Amino acid sequence: MGFGYHSLVIPMKTTEKTTETAAVKRLPPRSDISPGDSWDLSSLYESDDAWEAAFEQFPAEIERYAEYQGKLSGNVAMLKACLDLDLEIEQWGERLGTYAFLKTTEDQANSNYQGMFSRFQNVASQVAQAASYIRPEILAIEPSLMETMMDDPELAGYRLLLERIVRYRPHTLTGNEERLLAMQSEMSQAARNAFSQLHNSDMKFGLVKNEKGEQVELGNSSFIELLQSPDRDVRRTAFQQYYEQYAAHENTLAATLAGSIQKDVYYAKARGYQGSLAAALFPDNMPESVYTNLISSVREKLPVLYRYYDLRRRTMELDDIHHYDTYIPILSDLEISRNWEDAVELVITSLAPLGSDYTSVLEKGLQGRWCDRYPNQGKQSGAFSCGSFDGDPYILMNYKPDVLNDTFTLTHEAGHSMHSYYSSGNQPFAYYDYMIFVAEVASTFNEQLLADHLLKNAADDRERAYLLNRLIDDIRGTILRQTMFAEFEKVTHEMAEEGEPLTVESLTGAYRQLLETYFGPDFTIDDELPLECFRIPHFYRAFYVYKYATGLSAAITLSRRVLAGGQQELDEYLGFLKGGCSKDPLDLLRDAGVDMEEPQAVDTALEHFEQLVDELDELL
Repeated sequence: MGFGYHSLVIPMKTTEKTTETAAVKRLPPRSDISPGDSWDLSSLYESDDAWEAAFEQFPAEIERYAEYQGKLSGNVAMLKACLDLDLEIEQWGERLGTYAFLKTTEDQANSNYQGMFSRFQNVASQVAQAASYIRPEILAIEPSLMETMMDDPELAGYRLLLERIVRYRPHTLTGNEERLLAMQSEMSQAARNAFSQLHNSDMKFGLVKNEKGEQVELGNSSFIELLQSPDRDVRRTAFQQYYEQYAAHENTLAATLAGSIQKDVYYAKARGYQGSLAAALFPDNMPESVYTNLISSVREKLPVLYRYYDLRRRTMELDDIHHYDTYIPILSDLEISRNWEDAVELVITSLAPLGSDYTSVLEKGLQGRWCDRYPNQGKQSGAFSCGSFDGDPYILMNYKPDVLNDTFTLTHEAGHSMHSYYSSGNQPFAYYDYMIFVAEVASTFNEQLLADHLLKNAADDRERAYLLNRLIDDIRGTILRQTMFAEFEKVTHEMAEEGEPLTVESLTGAYRQLLETYFGPDFTIDDELPLECFRIPHFYRAFYVYKYATGLSAAITLSRRVLAGGQQELDEYLGFLKGGCSKDPLDLLRDAGVDMEEPQAVDTALEHFEQLVDELDELL
């Protein structure tokens, strides 16, 4: 309970940086962007002045929380009124926060909008403090009395919400203990913050000459771009030079990663969980079998991955294959250009299996004002979807007609937006906001339908091979590689729980063993590569990356099911989109036709991966 603005913390896609030279058209200022190419935020507020008027009234609502403090136990009417108030304020806050956040992304140099969002965050913090008594008071209610209260018809709409709160009772400490843990919250982020500062600010990687002879500043964003260079010497130089900095800081990086792992172990023990993995899975009510089945299924299919790496090596005419040879497309000279209208038409056509209601709503949004389409000076990079209960499900893009991936990005974000559209249209505010475990299913499902359509309509074998390569690398990066990361998190947390020291040698040693397992006996593991374990930011938010792998696995399985099925399969999938968080993630997916507690979904995705590798091998 308590204030939160739902969908504003959004993983961003990484796109190519724009290098301004005399030969490159400069980005236009925000003021030059045509209204038709920008989003229309009037579904949230008609204007900045309207936002200011709503914001001015908002802080006064904070005082209303005091009316219910200390009065929730045994009083159904008081508890319902308190929950009504909390959700009313949260919905109001979500609307304010979404508008302010979206305005900041239009031009990050606009201090007015940065200030607007900062003011909102300040008041949101005050709301959270005012509402902070609600959960503890609910958890303090004696269990049999709480059950009696939840059975009251007055609380019927809140029963699931209350059940989700009282699940935490065994892992909730006394008031003073909870206060001490809360006081540690800022301190607990020290390792993550230190890593972020070192990784993003203090480490300097120098310059690398690209295949055009241009000096490029090497950094965390340009690193992947340079690994996609057709010149192997550029790739090798970038790889070696990049990891020189990690070798130079390996002891500090080992200490920060160890500190983050020890933090997870400490909080799991303090709250009485069986381990840090169990603590991380608890909020989603996720059994550990989902995590372990994923690892087992992927390990069984690793020989297919080894075969793909050898196919890549042979096609690229290499004597041996290294990690820096895995980012460049095997066929990198295929040129495809689509303007916005053509991209939208392609996306809508590919999504025809989802029915006319889905496609007509989406087409109206994409051709209308849901999207902020093109880059401009100061605009936030990448892409995201930002859905809210009251507003349209907005999409930020930096669309480039000559980048095929941008069409996939568009359908990906459209999947998120339609998920928000259906869930907000079919659930009350309390249950509309879907959880992260299922968030990537709707988006990658759309990518699967787009890929299926493109493959069926490929102009020739070369275009088909290019698409197959892209699909293979997507599964490799999202399922197989993220599973390796997930296994590293599991191994290192178990090391800490068993009292083993977390040092440079133990951490890189564990990572090297996984590299050798996941890349195979014929893959060259450079001495620098085990240092990769020190550069993955997700390791500071442990046991999260597995959701990427399970999400794409579910999407592949469900897309095959809808494409091969009829009205029932479609209705079940649309029912999943409409479900919001009205059920636990596993139950929502079971209703859609896939049981992630069993290994079949991951196995189906990996069998699809094998079929793609087989076909690509035949074409090349």
